[in-house]
Amino acid sequence: MFKLLGWRVAQAAFVVLAVGLLTWFLVQSLPGDMAWRIASGRYGYDRVDASAVARVQQELSDSLQQGSALLHWLFDLLQFNFGRSLVSGEPVMDELRWQLSQTLALAGSSLFLTILFTLPLGIWAGCHANGKLDRALFWLSALLKSVPHFALGMLLIVLLALQLDWLPSAGHGELRHFLLPSLTLALSLTAVGVRVVREATYQVVNSGYYRWGAQKGLAPATLLRRHGLRNLSSPVLTWFGMQFVWLVEGVVVVETLFAWPGIGHALVHAIFARDVPVIQASAMTLGLLFVLLNMLVDAGCHLLDPRGARA
Repeated sequence: MFKLLGWRVAQAAFVVLAVGLLTWFLVQSLPGDMAWRIASGRYGYDRVDASAVARVQQELSDSLQQGSALLHWLFDLLQFNFGRSLVSGEPVMDELRWQLSQTLALAGSSLFLTILFTLPLGIWAGCHANGKLDRALFWLSALLKSVPHFALGMLLIVLLALQLDWLPSAGHGELRHFLLPSLTLALSLTAVGVRVVREATYQVVNSGYYRWGAQKGLAPATLLRRHGLRNLSSPVLTWFGMQFVWLVEGVVVVETLFAWPGIGHALVHAIFARDVPVIQASAMTLGLLFVLLNMLVDAGCHLLDPRGARA
């Protein structure tokens, strides 16, 4: 376990440095006038003028005259200082903390709904393989998986927000604002998650030790609780952990569709505005989250199924 944690810490340090340097050079190589982009982000595309662009150019030249911008950024990074946004002027850490909390909240609620839908349906389908429910879930999963996020989100907006007026179509800050974007993400994940849980359950139910428990006369519920759930939990936990990483890093479309102020939505706007400190901080945070969540998943699998460590 300690060897695994040490490897993950080293991996996190490498991710921070690699992502930060790569982001720096990629942003510098983007076409277009960087000063005009920053000025447009500050004042709006319809209000920017030559004087605003000149002021931004002066600010950028002043920062470069203080020394190498890249070395200056590396020195600040060692002090956990991401600087200030070139557009808003606010500390990047404050903006990032707010945006990340919103994305994690949305991802957590989506994962909760996914677990709520996936586990009972997948376990039932695996215990009753090739039954009517299993076949119906197969076709329903294929249908949901083929629908893009934005199309599914717009369908839910039209049905639940516009037609039935049950939920708000956009916004944040209240519990009801979570439901539509969370449901959009959860339905797409459930389409795959049901098949993952079903296959894991099917493998356990058809294993030798499980059949031996049934021959001893254990009730189906007792057999599943004592000998099934823990053995199928390792692959299911791994899948859910990877989906949480995907939720945090890949909800840009859903955040934009529902006007959700998350880190993915902010990263897209920062790229358009050439807000280099925000881009670097967001990219490095997402990279660190990927390493951290993988570490938690590995630790969870180790605790649930330590056979790999003993082997």
